[in-house]
Amino acid sequence: MSQIGFAEAEYQNKKRKTRREKFLERMDQLIPWKKLEKKVARYYPKGENGRQPYSLQVMLRIHCMQLFYNLSDPAMEDELYEIESMRRFAGLTLADSIPDETTILNFRHFLEQHNLGKAMFKEVNKHLERQGLMLREGSIVDASIISAPSSTKNSKGERDPDMHQTRKGNQWYFEMKMHTGVDDGFGMIHSLEVTAANEHDLNAAGALLHGDETRVFGDFGYRGIEKRKEHRHRDVNWFIARRPGVTRQLPEGSDLARAEKIKASVRAKVEHPFRTIKRQFGYAKVRYRCLAKNANRLYLLAAFSNMLIGERYLPA
Repeated sequence: MSQIGFAEAEYQNKKRKTRREKFLERMDQLIPWKKLEKKVARYYPKGENGRQPYSLQVMLRIHCMQLFYNLSDPAMEDELYEIESMRRFAGLTLADSIPDETTILNFRHFLEQHNLGKAMFKEVNKHLERQGLMLREGSIVDASIISAPSSTKNSKGERDPDMHQTRKGNQWYFEMKMHTGVDDGFGMIHSLEVTAANEHDLNAAGALLHGDETRVFGDFGYRGIEKRKEHRHRDVNWFIARRPGVTRQLPEGSDLARAEKIKASVRAKVEHPFRTIKRQFGYAKVRYRCLAKNANRLYLLAAFSNMLIGERYLPA
C-alpha cells in the first residue's frame, strides 16, 4: 500500500462505522483468504513476458466484493474510486493503480475458465468441517428458481439456449434452477447443481447426496426417489413430504400430521441459504448467459452463505 493520502487520513478520523464497513469486516474475518488464494495461485499468470498482473489477493477481494453487492464490472470500478471502505477491503488506495472494468472482467473469465468457483466452494467447506461445522449424517434436498431475461434483443436475436421456461400454476417463466443438498444439522450447503428450469428435481437429486447420509429430507417434488435405480443401493431413511392436498386432509393432532410438521420444520433450514443468496447477495436473477458462468458464481455465493450461517457457531 502506498503512502497515506488526504482521503485516507480523513476516513480514519470519522466517528461512525457504516453498515458496509461492518459487513466487510465480518467477511474479511470469515473468509479463509490464504486457502482460497492457494487454490487460485497455481493458475494465475505470473507475468514473466510482459506487463505484471495485479496482485492475486487484490483481484480475489475485488471479485468477492462484486459478488457481495451484485455489481457489474463498470459499477465495481466506480465503487473502488468512490468508496474508501471498499478500497481498504481490496488493499488499495487512490494513489495506487485501480483495476479497470476490463481487468475485473478478465479475472472473472479466468475463474470461470478453470472452474475455480467450485474449487473455492469445496475449500471453504473443508475449512468449516475442520471446525466441526459440517455434519454428514443427514441431508435436505431442494431446488429454487432463478429468473433469466427472456428478451431476444441481443446480437443473436435469441434467448439463452441454456435456460428454459417452466410453469408455476398458470403462469410461465423463463428461468434456471439451482439444486442444493444442505446439511440437516447446521443448514449449510454441501452440494450444488445448476440446470435449466424445466429439469425435474429428481433428475438432479443424485448429485446432491454425498453418500454418507443416514436420512434424507425433501418436499413432495421428490416423491418416489427411493424407487429410482440410482438410489436403490442407499441405506437411508427417506423423509419425503406428502402432497399439500393430502397433508391438509390428515386429522389434526394425528401421528401422521405431527410427522409432516416435523419434516417441514427440518426442511425449513434449506430456505436459509436460498434467502442469503437471493436476497442478501441479490442474485434473484441471472447476470450472465449460459449455465456454466452462473454456476461458477453460485458456488462462491453458496460458500459465502455457509460462512454467514456458520458464523454463529464459531468461537469469537
